[in-house]
Amino acid sequence: QVQLVESGGGLVQAGGSLRLSCAASGRTFSSYVMGWFRQAPGKEREFVAAIRWSSNTYYADSVKGRFTISRDNAKNTVYLQMNSLKPEDTAVYYCAADRAIIVSTIRLPNEYDYWGQGTQVTVSS
Repeated sequence: QVQLVESGGGLVQAGGSLRLSCAASGRTFSSYVMGWFRQAPGKEREFVAAIRWSSNTYYADSVKGRFTISRDNAKNTVYLQMNSLKPEDTAVYYCAADRAIIVSTIRLPNEYDYWGQGTQVTVSS
């Protein structure tokens, strides 16, 4: 069982930055695939970024070059550094985890077993 707690959301102007954190419980954090997803009002949950145990990273095209996912296994924490934020990045951001996801399905929310409660990110224009 893994519990995930996100933090770091808030209100920021377009062009600004935020760093989200996701603290995970569990002794085998380093072996989990960690992902960030987001959901805007009236829209489906969408993939943002993911990082494997090997630290290989994957990004949605819409955030590539602006967002960076990283992990600190000693702290059981995964981060999402978000730069050059746009109003269309406004959403609730969720952290997710799973023990075994193959690369071809790493962008699919249904592949993740564990989810945090979400943190709101609002980007004003």
